[in-house]
Amino acid sequence: MFLPVLTGLQRQVIISSCIYLGQVVCGYTLSWTGPVIPKLRSLDQSPLPYLLSETQLSLVATIAYLGAIPGPYITVWLANTKGRKPCFICGGVLMAAGYILMASANSLAVLYIGRFVAGVACGIIGVMNLVYIGEIASTKIRGTLLTALGISTTLGFILLFCFGPYVSYHPTTYLPLGLSLIYTFCLLWIPETPIFHILKGNDKELLRSLQLLDRLEEKDKLLEMKKEMSETDSNQDWIELFTIKSNRKALSIVVVINILQHCSGVLAIVFFSASIFKMAGSSIDSNIAMIIVGCFQLLGSTLTPLFVERIGRRIILTMSSALCSLSMFVLGLYFFLDHIGSSAIDNVKWLPMLLLILFYVGYDSGLGIIPNAIIGEMFTSNVRSKGSTVTMTTSWLFGFAVTTAFGALLEAVGGHVAFWFFSATCAGAALFTIFFIPETKGKTLLEIQRSLS
Repeated sequence: MFLPVLTGLQRQVIISSCIYLGQVVCGYTLSWTGPVIPKLRSLDQSPLPYLLSETQLSLVATIAYLGAIPGPYITVWLANTKGRKPCFICGGVLMAAGYILMASANSLAVLYIGRFVAGVACGIIGVMNLVYIGEIASTKIRGTLLTALGISTTLGFILLFCFGPYVSYHPTTYLPLGLSLIYTFCLLWIPETPIFHILKGNDKELLRSLQLLDRLEEKDKLLEMKKEMSETDSNQDWIELFTIKSNRKALSIVVVINILQHCSGVLAIVFFSASIFKMAGSSIDSNIAMIIVGCFQLLGSTLTPLFVERIGRRIILTMSSALCSLSMFVLGLYFFLDHIGSSAIDNVKWLPMLLLILFYVGYDSGLGIIPNAIIGEMFTSNVRSKGSTVTMTTSWLFGFAVTTAFGALLEAVGGHVAFWFFSATCAGAALFTIFFIPETKGKTLLEIQRSLS
């Protein structure tokens, strides 16, 4: 499967690279409506024979969020009984199916279904990425590999805005369809995780997996974990998620920080980017502006994996949230001055793009990736997929509500109120990090569990 000359860490990176391709497609999918909604507003470019209302367009954008909510529950049983790998394959197949529906859509209902199915796939892939990488990665690079998921999401975003605005509707669906098929094929070659072999009581496969990943030094600790897990009833996993102190504490921490992450306004800004730049009176084309923003996003998400194991999760997340809060506050102030007709902003029409750049650099360097990374670190092995599922679906539900309401807020009360709400949310994330989130840098999964207990 892998050349014997490769080290275990190199094998972990190669395996993770296969996983990152799925995250690229998820980043593309969640941002897809950014350049596509303008096409749906034109009968010449839309695949539909009629124009959609603003409410229908908003639902096209946000229904993927609704699809992401049930996605992980489909694989909760599958992950612990059949393996993590079949869950990935299920997500890849559903992603391809979603884009086939979107490519062939000739009615709004089919378009909705395609977006929903693609959202289901994002839900499966997003949760399983955290579980899988958290279980195969060595302690010294686990944080780097988990936070690199943010780079993959950003690459999907950049790919979309470099490609989507300059082609017709159908190519925007063919590209991710092709990537989904390549991703699904790559999944056939990845191994199962050591933790799954523990859950199944397969010592032979466990040792083979540890040898492949060059983690044989962890054998005794994992066998000890196996002994502890064998004494528990697998049917009690859901109960243990809420009754075991470490799991209960981990769940409360990751649910709150992920809700704050999804309520920061990041996807609302992506979905309604054209409206924001139009309201700001920017002279820069909104698609070009989003490509520029995306490149700075990539800078932010690239920096964190380089420093996360040195600086730690808490410091990066606190600084990131504070920068997001400040940029959203100033952006809200800009739109408030515009709302009251102040002339103070006449010579700073470039300011919204600068503030969005600062927001995305801040978001992608911490708030966008650290909350997801710690999901893969903080639960006991037998409930990790369930804890991840509860966390992600709860935060996606809040994200759906906030993103859906954003369009209405822009028209009803002005952008300044919405942006000040996002600023308050990001400030809350910074304070929550300072007071409640433990540092997991340099700790094994077992040590993290013991510290939470």
